[in-house]
Amino acid sequence: MSDALPAPRRVTRLSFADFRSYAALDLDTDARIVALVGENGAGKTNLLEALSLFTPGRGLRRAPFADMARKGGSGGFAVSVTLDRATGGARLGTGLEPSATGRKCRIDGAPVPSPAAFAEYLRIVWLTPALDGLFLGPAGDRRRFLDRLVLAIDAAHGTRTSAYERALSSRNRILDEAPTNARWLDSIEHEVAELGVAVAAARLETVARLQALIDAGHDSASPFPSARIALAGTLEDELGALPAVEVEDRFRRGLREGRARDRAAGRALAGPQTSDLAIRHAAKDMAAALCSTGEQKALLIGLVLAHARLVADMSGIAPLVLLDEVAAHLDPRRRAALFAALERLGSQIFMTGADPALFADLPASAVTCLVTPGQAIHFNA
Repeated sequence: MSDALPAPRRVTRLSFADFRSYAALDLDTDARIVALVGENGAGKTNLLEALSLFTPGRGLRRAPFADMARKGGSGGFAVSVTLDRATGGARLGTGLEPSATGRKCRIDGAPVPSPAAFAEYLRIVWLTPALDGLFLGPAGDRRRFLDRLVLAIDAAHGTRTSAYERALSSRNRILDEAPTNARWLDSIEHEVAELGVAVAAARLETVARLQALIDAGHDSASPFPSARIALAGTLEDELGALPAVEVEDRFRRGLREGRARDRAAGRALAGPQTSDLAIRHAAKDMAAALCSTGEQKALLIGLVLAHARLVADMSGIAPLVLLDEVAAHLDPRRRAALFAALERLGSQIFMTGADPALFADLPASAVTCLVTPGQAIHFNA
């Protein structure tokens, strides 16, 4: 695996209208590192959220699109980014029309069917304070975290997981309304099994690749400790020992035999929706949930940095990295190590923080923007 990352796809300009707290914004972001500084509540995270919309899904807050429209505005919003010369200066746009439920996506003004099309131009990874409880929270949080890791590599994963969830919902409805309709249930369980194994296989592949990259880059002196990661679940265990087609057959039989149980529970009790991502501090051989708060934060940062490298290696695109209020929670040694790691990473970085002093050690080429309610300007503007 090469030490050099592909050249980053740089966002040179970020523009939006009626998005969150902003009536309008047009911001020059043509720098490797962009630090967004302002008081709490000024709207710094809103800028990161706007960038995160150029991936499938609902962005880093996972909010309904209607909630992103500015209060007192038109009821819709528009966000666009202009990219650097490596893309021919492509312009990507997304937004919500007033009274609409689904967002629109455009590339150079032409409609595209979904945000998955943006993956040809941009890959994005992020770390926000909402992830601080990842190791202690429910398994569903870790599955969503893992699915975001997969999605940054495989843009089709969002479609795959959504189709699986819809198929499960259909089965639940049939079990509730027509539990004796065996033909109908056989048909939907065939789809559930096929999609479920595909979801589990995609997750497993990403975990294996990420672990291999972590192992190859292990540095015992790093303040960001290496992690051991594994996916725990019945399907995942079987995929490690059996052909996928046999795992599908076994899953399908289990669904058929478990109909009465699942009907009573109101949900399927087996499948990738019950799996968990197990994370350990490698050097201590300790579950991440048992580590100190500082160690957990360092583990999480290490995972996100490793994932950024994996995205670059697999896609050929060094991803944008969005870091919300990360530096404030690090001691000076780890903060300096983070900035050094980001410099080596080669990606374009957007960071937020309330205290300008947190970014005093950034390279001279970095751009610092002052964010106040409704606007963002360069410090030297």
